[in-house]
Amino acid sequence: MVRVGGTHDDDRHSRNRTNGTATRHALRRPGPRGDPRLPRTGARSGDGRNQFTIWSPKLADLDQWVPKVVDQLKTVPEITGVNTDRDNRGLQVDVVIDRLAASRLGVRIQDIDAALNNAFSQRQVSTIYNQRNQYRVVLETEPRFQRDPGDLAKIYVPGANSMQVPLSSVARFERGLAPLVVNHQGQFPAVTVSYELAPGVVQQEASDAIDQAVAELHMPETIRGEFAGDARAARRSGTGQGLLIITALIAVYIVLGVLYESLLHPLTIISTLPPAGLGALLALQMFKVDLSLIAFIGIILLIGLVKKNGIMLVDFALEGERKRGLPAAEAVFEACIARFRPILMTTLAAILGALPLVLATGQGSELRRPLGITIIGGLFVSQMLTLYTTPVIYLMLDNLRQRLRRGRLPQLPPDAIPAAPR
Repeated sequence: MVRVGGTHDDDRHSRNRTNGTATRHALRRPGPRGDPRLPRTGARSGDGRNQFTIWSPKLADLDQWVPKVVDQLKTVPEITGVNTDRDNRGLQVDVVIDRLAASRLGVRIQDIDAALNNAFSQRQVSTIYNQRNQYRVVLETEPRFQRDPGDLAKIYVPGANSMQVPLSSVARFERGLAPLVVNHQGQFPAVTVSYELAPGVVQQEASDAIDQAVAELHMPETIRGEFAGDARAARRSGTGQGLLIITALIAVYIVLGVLYESLLHPLTIISTLPPAGLGALLALQMFKVDLSLIAFIGIILLIGLVKKNGIMLVDFALEGERKRGLPAAEAVFEACIARFRPILMTTLAAILGALPLVLATGQGSELRRPLGITIIGGLFVSQMLTLYTTPVIYLMLDNLRQRLRRGRLPQLPPDAIPAAPR
């Protein structure tokens, strides 16, 4: 089977018309949308900022399963505006060879290939040289015989006894549709499905719904699907956020351990961080803001802003224990009273500094707003709970340290203890 398509210029003009039509449809579509001419995050251009790419080593499998995947995704309520970059409005003619007829007339398959090659491939067959220039000789049929698929019937191929056989005697011509452009994911043909999030749906919910919808189709193993665009960027950032927080906490613990020469006091300071994270998440939930990368940066900043409250309390309490010989309970109580004003002042200064990020309007304000919300929410909740939880944890760890110290002291036998003088 040999496929004959339109010329390169026809494909180029058809693609231009297709892109213009897609742009007009995207701009008329209600709901969230993106201009298909704008670049996307690590993905191809499309109507939606979120993309799901389907690829396979077999193009026929894509032709069979992509329409099923698109129809399945259109039923997912978490996403809207589902469309693909595959445009099947290109014209195609399949030359289906009748091998029995070709064998009966003595026509070889390679002769049919050569005849079509000579007619339409515009291949160079010779070069003419003169004294001042050279000219390439290109073999092809006349342009007036390249305008309609019916002109294929006018092609002749050599048969038995050097007889010229019409191509229509050994083949039939089937008209059909073909994609104007076949995109690739690496080395394999691919189709990208673009979509937008429904109102009130976060990225993770949409991704899970798409995974479930695609899994219900039970596609063959030769077809693979993966996210692209903003969906892929969100997944990549989400997978590394937990590791980044753990790394930051380990770094803070090591630095504080070296500072205080203790393994327990850094835990007292780090205990101020969970209320801050809780406050940041509650603030995002209250204002219905997604936990985006910018909001996650605000949580990382809270680690440095909040732990200074614990450092102030622990520093003052340790100074009272070591220099004035105060008990742990009395030392941490004085620390809370003496350090309340500095803690309150630094917290209010940080909150007021982040307030413009939340209240600002104009270009780029929606990008900075999650940062201010996480900082203000984390500092507010941490300020409310730190003065209550930090002394309790300080005393608990101090009691643990005392028990461990008593457990390491050597126990003397009773006869080794000298009797008291009478």
